[in-house]
This record gives sequence, C-alpha cells and structure tokens, in this order.
Amino acid sequence: MILRFVLWSLADSKTTIQELRRYLRDESVGAFADVPGLRFKAWISDETTERWGAVYLWESAEAAEREAPSRARELIGKDPDIGETFDIEATIEGRYLNTSNSRGSGSHSNEAPASS
Repeated sequence: MILRFVLWSLADSKTTIQELRRYLRDESVGAFADVPGLRFKAWISDETTERWGAVYLWESAEAAEREAPSRARELIGKDPDIGETFDIEATIEGRYLNTSNSRGSGSHSNEAPASS
C-alpha cells in the first residue's frame, strides 16, 4: 500500500478554508467515494496556520498514479507546497471509543463527512 500526503499553505492562495470546506461538502467527498484503488482519504486543515491538505491510502503505486477527481489545485491556485509518497509497512485500526468519528462523519458542523 501507498500513502500520499499533500499540504498547501493558503496564506498566498486565492481561496480560504471556509471555501474549501464548501467544496468538500458539495463536490469532493462524493467524487472520491468510488475511486478505484483508494482505500482511505482524510482531508485536513489548520485555520490558525492557514493550511489545507489530504492524506490518501492507496492499494498500489499504480492506483496512486491515476488522475484523482480533485479541483483543489485549481481552487487554491497552485500545486501543493508539500507532496510526499510513502510505502506503508504496516497498519492497525484500533477500537473506536467514539463511533461518531467513524466513516462518514465530519468534525465541523458545516463540513462534509470525512469519508472515502
């Protein structure tokens, strides 16, 4: 498996975290729901430091190289400041203490579920 990590600084961007949350809710989550070879995607943000990014878990290097249905680069206006790819050596999924944080839930009331 392959992990891909991307991160943007929005300080000099043409968009905001709030606008990206709307895009996430209205378009991006649904677009990624059925991407072949994508095991997991988490969208991440930090309002204090004006950063936006994503973590992807892919079944294979070939799957990770396919075109993703994302307009984030277009909306932000540049390539990610950080884009790293790693081989996954091992994974574990712990016991859920709070099932409201499992697949299909978002942490922001105005944000789409953080699934796919």
